[in-house]
Amino acid sequence: MKIAFATQDKERVDAHFGWAKAIVVYEVTPQGHHFVESFDFGGKLEEDGDEDKLAPKLDAIKDCAILYVAAIGGSGAARVVALKIHPIKVPQPEPIHEILDKLQQVLKGTPPPWLRKALEKDARSGARAFDFEDEEEVHHG
Repeated sequence: MKIAFATQDKERVDAHFGWAKAIVVYEVTPQGHHFVESFDFGGKLEEDGDEDKLAPKLDAIKDCAILYVAAIGGSGAARVVALKIHPIKVPQPEPIHEILDKLQQVLKGTPPPWLRKALEKDARSGARAFDFEDEEEVHHG
C-alpha cells in the first residue's frame, strides 16, 4: 500500500499539507517498505485561502491509502477524504522511517478497522467495491 508524507525536509512528517515543500511516497507491505517517489512544491505555500495550490498535492497522493501530516485545513482534509485517502495528523514532527517501521509491524498482525479499509482501497486500486451494507434493504411484494 502506498503511504504519503507531508514534509519540509523529506526525513520527518513536519508539514501542514497545504504548506508542505515536499510529499514523499513509500510502498509498505508486511515484509518491508521502500521509497517510491518524491514530489517537490515551490511557489507560494503559506496559508492564503488559495485552494488551487492543493490540486498538485492531491494529484501527487491520488493513489495513496494514507496521508501523514503535521496539520491539514478543513477543506484540504475534506478533499483528501473524498479521494478515499485516510489523513493522519502527527502531534509533533516524527521521522518517516519510524512511522514506516510501525506500519509494517501493524500489517504483520491484525490491522485496526481504519487500516483494513485503507488496504481494501489499495487492493481495489481506487475502484469502489460494492458494499451490500451501504444499500437499503429492498422488499418486493
